[in-house]
Amino acid sequence: MQITFLGAAREVTGSCYLINVGNKNVMIDCGMEQGPDLYENQSLNIPASGVDAILLTHAHIDHSGKLPLMYKNGYRNKIYMTRASRDLCKIMLMDSAHIQEQEALWRNKKAKRSSATPPYTPLYDSADAENTLKLIRALDYGQVFDVVDGVRARFIDAGHLLGSAYIELTLTENGETRKVVFSGDIGNVNKPIIRNPSVVTEADYVVMESTYGDRVHGDDPDYVNKLSEIIESTFRRGGNVVIPTFAVGRMQEMLYFLREIKNRKLVRDFPNFEVYVDSPLAIEATGIYSENVASLCDEETEKLIQKGINPISFPGMVLSVTADDSKKINADKSPKVILSASGMCEAGRIRHHLKHNLWRPESTVVFVGYQVAGTLGRTLLDGAKAVKLFGETIAVRASVVELQGTSSHADREALLKWALNFDPKPTRIFVTHGEDSVAASFADLLYREGGLRAVAPYPGGIYDLVTDECVSRGNTTPKKQSKPVKQKNVSQAYRSVLDAMNELQIAVASSEGLSNRILRDIAADLKRVLKKF
Repeated sequence: MQITFLGAAREVTGSCYLINVGNKNVMIDCGMEQGPDLYENQSLNIPASGVDAILLTHAHIDHSGKLPLMYKNGYRNKIYMTRASRDLCKIMLMDSAHIQEQEALWRNKKAKRSSATPPYTPLYDSADAENTLKLIRALDYGQVFDVVDGVRARFIDAGHLLGSAYIELTLTENGETRKVVFSGDIGNVNKPIIRNPSVVTEADYVVMESTYGDRVHGDDPDYVNKLSEIIESTFRRGGNVVIPTFAVGRMQEMLYFLREIKNRKLVRDFPNFEVYVDSPLAIEATGIYSENVASLCDEETEKLIQKGINPISFPGMVLSVTADDSKKINADKSPKVILSASGMCEAGRIRHHLKHNLWRPESTVVFVGYQVAGTLGRTLLDGAKAVKLFGETIAVRASVVELQGTSSHADREALLKWALNFDPKPTRIFVTHGEDSVAASFADLLYREGGLRAVAPYPGGIYDLVTDECVSRGNTTPKKQSKPVKQKNVSQAYRSVLDAMNELQIAVASSEGLSNRILRDIAADLKRVLKKF
């Protein structure tokens, strides 16, 4: 009974874990990496056809994006997820396939001009995505089901995205039973539309995210009034408000806030301002939210629906579907709000809007979600004076602001509280889905604040869930980076201490069985180190 950490180990994206029970292999999430790749990608050590089932926490591409690649490589078994996740995956995986195909066309066209060979092959295509969707089996929250022999599961509302879930697995092998909970992405509290994340109290092992494991969102901000002030001041200067946003989840939250701003007439000098939703994927996702929200929404949203109010639609909302629609947005010089994907500005139509607005001091770019280190979004937030877009250097003269607290991820305090709900304490907590030093420091926080045995595994790390032993540490050496990743409020020296401590935890977990003499020597060495504190 083992777990292997294939993705999102000491990185924020690309979630993927493999559980082995007896002769069965079950995969949890199959995500695509986005942003920089700090560690070498870990591949399956078995054929895709050797995986007996896949379970998905939620539809975001960094959790679902490689499902069609599994199909392309021979996977033909079931993929389990919630009903809303199924509906979102239908559009998101097809959109991802389209992006892969367009990327291949562009690269091959460029290669042909330079006589480069061989041709670039997309990761997967639309046919792979379509066939992947046929493998999906959708279930309700709380429904217990058999996955394969020795594995039972249920989905629990994670409050992160429509349909997002924790996955609770009950594993049985040779008379031994272990309960493992995968957090997926843990939702922030008091967010619009969907319910707050559920509480889970029982598990032998926990695999939990740490995206915001090093920071606190602070008191609940007044999103509506803050956004109103930004819109009003920007429009007075004659500029546009450009909001890079994830097409699924964050886009719908922003529409919820903008509906309220319009309804309360908070932008007094420009009450009839237009809001452009420039993302075909976001438009489809908004339709899915409208169809599902009545059964999955929080109390406040439910009251709106009972009054016959669509919580994410309003007068002045303009849907831009075609490329021509998108081009017309920047041709029109009147001040407006532009919502466009992608949220980290790495691809999509948002890059065109940035090209047309970053150089304008009258415009404002508002970030409303997490920006991975190395992405264009993080570069802008960190104060870049100029950026490259479409081969052209663009000066950054627009105001660049971050709307604090809008994240759909729990912050450090909420993550800690979530972990402390387990009673009795889990045998071990595996901290994943966080930047390298963040995952290590949050594992340390769990130990210091809650007495929880926690470790931030490396990519390819393998742990035995019966004996609680580290079978393999995996790849502990990051790739060389041309520039160090910028971390806020944490010195390089302190990060080195945290990382060394995390490696020590892994080594100690593997030390059982060594001779008493060696163990006494190790204990004496550790005591000498502790005297320095």
